[in-house]
Amino acid sequence: MAKKIIFLTFMITFLHLTEVKGLELDELTRTVQLEASGKTVTLTPEQLKRGKRLFNNACSQCHNGGITKTNPNIGLDTESLSLATPSRDHMNGLIDYMKDPTTYDGEYSIAELHPSIKSAEIFPKMRNLTDEDLFAIAGHILIQPKIVSEKWGGGKLYY
Repeated sequence: MAKKIIFLTFMITFLHLTEVKGLELDELTRTVQLEASGKTVTLTPEQLKRGKRLFNNACSQCHNGGITKTNPNIGLDTESLSLATPSRDHMNGLIDYMKDPTTYDGEYSIAELHPSIKSAEIFPKMRNLTDEDLFAIAGHILIQPKIVSEKWGGGKLYY
């Protein structure tokens, strides 16, 4: 009986430690495209935690799970971001969009309709976001396809 208790204690501890370690993202997963040229950047775990918290606070009301509630045809998945003009599938593209959003074809500003730094007087959640915050949010958005794969931006199929 004592051996069984020791074994169970060991297994519970082992599984707990493995589970915690599994939450740590490796460097490859934390590496995302910085700019359209292909230059990359590796985000720190702290940046990703901050990005997730800020995204949940400022963006998830309309973009829960990477979808866009107001236009389900355009999500935050890699393909949708890459097909926008200018492309938004890299850190700088997303940051520019969060500062001054444009239509998907890039022709018109939609700052009065979409939360942004430019329209922070209309959208209070954007008022205190710094460039560092926007960087963290962009990082969170870009690593989600690596973590949850097709669920990110998958819409009603998954959420």
